[in-house]
Amino acid sequence: MSELLLQQVRLIEPVSGTDRVCDVLIEEGYIKRLSAIIADYPSEGNVKNCRGLVMGPGLVDLYSHSGEPGFEQRETLESLMAAAAAGGFTRIAILPDTVPPVDNPGALALMKRAPHLYCWGALTLGTQGLQMTQLAELAAAGVVGFADGKPVENLALLRRLLEYLQPLGKPVALWPNNGSLAEDGVMREGIFSLRLGLPGTPAITETTALGALLQLVEYTGTPVHVMRVSTTGAVEMIYDAKRSKLPVTASTTWMHLLLDGSDLTSYSYDPNLRLEPPLGNPVDRESLIAGVRDGVLDAIAIDHSPYTYEEKTVAFAEAPPGAIGLELALPLLWQNLVETGELSAVQLWKSLSTNPALCLQQQPAIIAAGEAAELMLFDPQQTWTVENKTLKSRAANTPWLGRQLQGRVVHL
Repeated sequence: MSELLLQQVRLIEPVSGTDRVCDVLIEEGYIKRLSAIIADYPSEGNVKNCRGLVMGPGLVDLYSHSGEPGFEQRETLESLMAAAAAGGFTRIAILPDTVPPVDNPGALALMKRAPHLYCWGALTLGTQGLQMTQLAELAAAGVVGFADGKPVENLALLRRLLEYLQPLGKPVALWPNNGSLAEDGVMREGIFSLRLGLPGTPAITETTALGALLQLVEYTGTPVHVMRVSTTGAVEMIYDAKRSKLPVTASTTWMHLLLDGSDLTSYSYDPNLRLEPPLGNPVDRESLIAGVRDGVLDAIAIDHSPYTYEEKTVAFAEAPPGAIGLELALPLLWQNLVETGELSAVQLWKSLSTNPALCLQQQPAIIAAGEAAELMLFDPQQTWTVENKTLKSRAANTPWLGRQLQGRVVHL
């Protein structure tokens, strides 16, 4: 019999809203007991002093990118899952923009899927936004849901997609972005883009596309998850949509909660801050944090996007958009949002674990007697330096490379 007693751990359980210190007894992969103090445990069992540690359900990432297949030099599925585990993620969903793309059942079968790795199926062939895939065949093959990870700007096609997807009952994730308005912008349009001399992308790039999407959702009745919300206007529109009972959920990415366009100067135009959508202005970041806190934004996604050193070591405007984040998100969000009081620990865990699972139409992990022990331990005081040798990911494209962080996931 394998038993493990975790003593005096700070338990964060977002489903019940619990934040308390207690003992947790785990047996054969299941939670056996939770109590303020557990004194009657088997003498042969393992005991771990967890004072100062935080326990919560395993984290769930709504959407990230894999290098494999096609770009294994960036990331393999093995390194992706190792990075996920190191960051406390027990479930991860990857977007279909691999090579070949996951736009047919054969491509899905090529994926060497590990346990708790889920694949989004492409909405359009090659994720190019021109012609829809065989949606029913992909659904039957086992995709977790449908998303291109790129904007579908043809509204007639988008309408047909939503109509065809409705009876399939799978999650649908869409990124509202009007490319014709974005032009060659590489950061959010505003005072900081003017000061830095970089071409700006206006906020209406997002809000005009979101407005059209919300009207299509109202017209078709198909539930949709809105990806990569990054502007104040979009948060307000989603609030209004939810108040009107439209079937929408929404997420922002972790880096948009931590940084904004003003940080480009302090990070010396770091190409790893070249993101899509671009970092917002300070008011956008404040709105996103408030959106998570108030439940307007259901989830925080990682959007882990690995690139090689050579791909990212170019001028800011020429860099491919994206950064890694699976191993960094929890420590940085905890220190910058929970420790500062902008979010509670329960709110952060709900947006990183419970709600992402619900958006994927999955049962969220629960820390309660009799439940499977899908959980993780986090030490908010442990310090470590972000380096190639300390990262499990093959990629190191992050603005925090070489910097010391506080907080790290630890082994049970």
